[in-house]
Amino acid sequence: MFKGITTLLKDNRSFLLFIGLMLVFRSAVADWNTVPTGSMLPTIVEGDRIWVNKMAYDLRLPFTHIALVKLADPARGDIVVFDSKKADKKLIKRVIALPGDTVMMRDNRLYLNGEPLDYRSQALSAYAPADVIEMQEDLLGMAHSIRLNAVPSSLANFGPVTVPDAHYLALGDNRDNSADSRVIGFVPRGEIVGRSSSVIFSLDYDDHYLPRAERLMRAF
Repeated sequence: MFKGITTLLKDNRSFLLFIGLMLVFRSAVADWNTVPTGSMLPTIVEGDRIWVNKMAYDLRLPFTHIALVKLADPARGDIVVFDSKKADKKLIKRVIALPGDTVMMRDNRLYLNGEPLDYRSQALSAYAPADVIEMQEDLLGMAHSIRLNAVPSSLANFGPVTVPDAHYLALGDNRDNSADSRVIGFVPRGEIVGRSSSVIFSLDYDDHYLPRAERLMRAF
């Protein structure tokens, strides 16, 4: 039996090496993640497969969270993927505030270090129901879309709070429907595993899982 296993390994060593290298690549270099919820609408849609750059901030030991080399720190506006211990799952949110920043929210409007962010109304995006509002939020020069309920939720107000060292405040773009830093607290730097900036492809869960051609390789 042992001889049979050895022969099998020898006969398939190229394939096994490929699988091993692929696992290392996905663990430490880049990966793709499925987005199952709408917490980042309208930027990211349920069914999107997003590209995650795992070397955006750190060079890590494969299959661990151990950083071998620090390459950069998350910036305001970055969409980050992190393994949240508080939520006990992988989350994707937008970085709003950095260590040392003071931030608060009043009626879904953010104030950063005492200054209100600028907001501008915009037309509803594709797949948006009629009972929501979408706006452009200017995060100190980084403009992006957010979605709000017509009737604000209990998440519409918080703070002011000051972000501690080695932590970040991250929110979902779907502000009234996101379990983010308002629920799980600040995001530790060590939990952040990568940055995402594009959709690889997308499947429409409401239409027999057909591909959404308009979202193929779409940057956000």
